[in-house]
Order: sequence, then structure tokens, then C-alpha cells
Amino acid sequence: MNKMNYEKFMTDLVGPLIRYPDEMVVKKFADEDNKIVIHIMVNPEDIGRIIGKKGRIINSIRTIAYACAAKNGKRIEISVDSF
Repeated sequence: MNKMNYEKFMTDLVGPLIRYPDEMVVKKFADEDNKIVIHIMVNPEDIGRIIGKKGRIINSIRTIAYACAAKNGKRIEISVDSF
């Protein structure tokens, strides 16, 4: 299977949703035992835009990421924080 760049994928997915996309940092922390951990850091003003009302937007982002990761035989965990 071809390697997927999960950092770029999350940047392309989340970037249009936020007000300050230049300040967004996406890091991949683990890629072992078929588990990938992605951490998204954004401006404090953008955290609500990513989480959404009742967490709907972040749940949608996670669903899309889970589907892409499952297609490649991986599991993915996404966390969002501000700096």
C-alpha cells in the first residue's frame, strides 16, 4: 500500500475551517503497531471552530481520518489543542 502523508492530509482538511491557518501546526507522534497519533495545535481563537457545536466538526474530521487510516490498515487518534 502506498504511504499516506497524514500531516498534510489533516492540514488540508482543517486549514479551510480556521481563521489563522498559518499558525496551525500538525504533528505525527507515533506510527507503531498500526496506530498513528496526530496532534493539531491552533490559535486559541480557532479551537472552537475545529471542535464545533457539541463536537460535531471534530467528530466529522475524526470519522474521515478513521476511514482513510482504515483503508491503509492503520488506526488513528487525533487530538486538538491551542497554544
